[in-house]
Amino acid sequence: MKTAARLVLSLLACAAATAVLAADPAAAERGRYLVSIAGCNDCHTEGYAQSDGKVPEPQWLTGSAVGFSGPWGVSYPGNLRLVAAMLDEAGWLERVRQGGLPPMPWSSLRAMSESDLLAIYRYLRDLGAAGEPAPQAVAPGQPIATPHFVFVPQPPQPLKTGALAR
Repeated sequence: MKTAARLVLSLLACAAATAVLAADPAAAERGRYLVSIAGCNDCHTEGYAQSDGKVPEPQWLTGSAVGFSGPWGVSYPGNLRLVAAMLDEAGWLERVRQGGLPPMPWSSLRAMSESDLLAIYRYLRDLGAAGEPAPQAVAPGQPIATPHFVFVPQPPQPLKTGALAR
């Protein structure tokens, strides 16, 4: 009986969330704007930065298998569309407020207002689920099976005399 009640409540919650999303297209448009100015596509859309943003919108925010390695191991830009599709608004807010691995600028998300974060959520839901999940993070010292950027500070290298004159 409890399982049936939970199922009914889940279906009602999904229906209510869909009604709210459909009722507020301005929030989704604001979310699109915020995604654009915050640089979300730079990492979370394959090829976006390299093409100067010339990736079709239906491909936006589907994550990447190109990782970022550093002292934390390797992290991957998640498929935000799949994440948003699996969460309700409260779950989305909890997820983006909890943080995660570098180089994601989690402090920037924590600085956003709840209204801004919900607008991004509504935009992601408006785009719909697409793509595949990003690879799982790799612990420090483990083999890395994907292409990755290395974020490890290097010591300074002294300039050779006359190197700037050439």
